[in-house]
Amino acid sequence: MTVDDTGSGTDGDGEVDHPAESGDDPLAVRLEQLILGAERRYTPFQAARSAGVPMDLAERFWRAMGFADIGQAKALTEADVLALRRLAGLVEAGLLSEAMAVQVARSTGQTTARLAEWQIDSFLEGLTEPPEPGMTRTEVTYPIVELLLPELEEFLVYVWRRQLAASAGRVVQTGDDDEMVDRRLAVGFADLVGFTRLTRRMEEEELGELVEAFETTAADLIAARGGRLVKTLGDEVLYAADDAGTAAEIALRLIETLANDETMPELRVGMAFGTVTTRMGDVFGTTVNLASRLTSIAPRDAVLVDTAFAEELIRTGDAPASEAVAAEEAAAAEKEGEEPPVYRFALQPMWQRPVRGLGVVEPWLLTRRGEHS
Repeated sequence: MTVDDTGSGTDGDGEVDHPAESGDDPLAVRLEQLILGAERRYTPFQAARSAGVPMDLAERFWRAMGFADIGQAKALTEADVLALRRLAGLVEAGLLSEAMAVQVARSTGQTTARLAEWQIDSFLEGLTEPPEPGMTRTEVTYPIVELLLPELEEFLVYVWRRQLAASAGRVVQTGDDDEMVDRRLAVGFADLVGFTRLTRRMEEEELGELVEAFETTAADLIAARGGRLVKTLGDEVLYAADDAGTAAEIALRLIETLANDETMPELRVGMAFGTVTTRMGDVFGTTVNLASRLTSIAPRDAVLVDTAFAEELIRTGDAPASEAVAAEEAAAAEKEGEEPPVYRFALQPMWQRPVRGLGVVEPWLLTRRGEHS
């Protein structure tokens, strides 16, 4: 939204009109008005002035939301003015710092940008195939968007409120203010093996379908088992869980599910447990870096965890300290006529090795109980 002194004419307010405006596609303009619910009325400077926001702050907000600089174009609407006014109002009221308001704009923009791209590329594209010979996509796009828009908007707000409620509940249950940002979590990376080679052998459409199937399978499984999908990176997904047992179950389920799908490459998973910093829905810190490194050295169709993760599984009774300990416990229970402890997972210490930036680590191979006992 940078304001400059270029242009070919002025409007009634003395602002320079953008020469490209006259060349905009009429359907694109009609669709924009339909979706935004308002006509273009303001240049960036006019919008900032009408909202009562300094131009430099307005530019920061808009760039954070992911919108390109538009020079002096009269391309903004009343909704744009209202959005600027609301964000600035939160800062003026002391509810958000200026830096936090910019973060709100950036996180919202990044999240919704991906959603919008997906809806247009996949969802809308399929629905607007001309239903009859002779009809163009242009002729069917507008009425389809007109019908879908209110329904998609309501659904988006519903899902956002549900996610907000779940996230707020997790924060409240934490109890410790320090842990609201820096929390102890289990973090896992699941990575498709040999993906780079696949990109050279497969057609783009096939590759896109494989990635979409992987992301969908992983997202569904992670959510169903109580984890949280942090982000997808094409051939890799990053997820987190509040406890090690949940993360372990997700990892093994992912391995098992993809192993039963002949169309999918092999998978490897690395996990770590410890303090994690959360920002804008993402996770950072040594624990995350360690999980990533463990993924890179994990065998095919296998799960590696760090020592802290293994100790947490042992502490919670999800895994025995060793098979020897499990055998002793079973013998003692049998002698007393009691049921022996039931463990879900088994842990096998692997070779120690240096990991770049993290020193020497001792990975543990995670399996289901009984697989390698």
